[in-house]
Amino acid sequence: MSVVRALLAVALLATALTLLPASGAVADDAPIEDYAPYEPPTRCSPHDRVGTRALARWTVRRFGGAFGGISRACGTSPSEHDEGRAFDWSVDVRRPADRRRVRRLLAALLATDAAGNPAALARRMGVMYVIWDDTTWSSWRRFAPAPYLNAACPSKRECSRTLRHRDHVHISLTREGARGRLSWYTGRL
Repeated sequence: MSVVRALLAVALLATALTLLPASGAVADDAPIEDYAPYEPPTRCSPHDRVGTRALARWTVRRFGGAFGGISRACGTSPSEHDEGRAFDWSVDVRRPADRRRVRRLLAALLATDAAGNPAALARRMGVMYVIWDDTTWSSWRRFAPAPYLNAACPSKRECSRTLRHRDHVHISLTREGARGRLSWYTGRL
């Protein structure tokens, strides 16, 4: 009788697994999300959000580099880090291998998918903007690269490597992306 129960358990498990989406698979019928508007931070809630953690893990596993952190203590200058929806990926502009990693990440985020949707992965993840090496790619500008200068810096010359994002990439997500409620997160959480 225990052999019959074991076979029944295996059959039930196999059936259940066929009903679940493949790991990381985007549902075939899931419409692509629109370009995200800017959602400024509005509260102090420095807890890593599930979608932000998934993006951070995916980035480091797929492209290398190191995990630089998500949440941080709230300060006087509001940030998406204060809401657990920004990820810092530790890479350094001085290292050729890191520059290649960043180019590969940006290419993946901004690629046009098979259905002709530009920046498909970034949109499905809920990426609001990316900052790296004095440049920002913002969803509301359709991810066209633009010069970046931190508000605390009078000029590039008077700005630290960190504020210039030369020792890390900053990726900010929408609230829905940070919560993992967009199509890229289907089957990942």
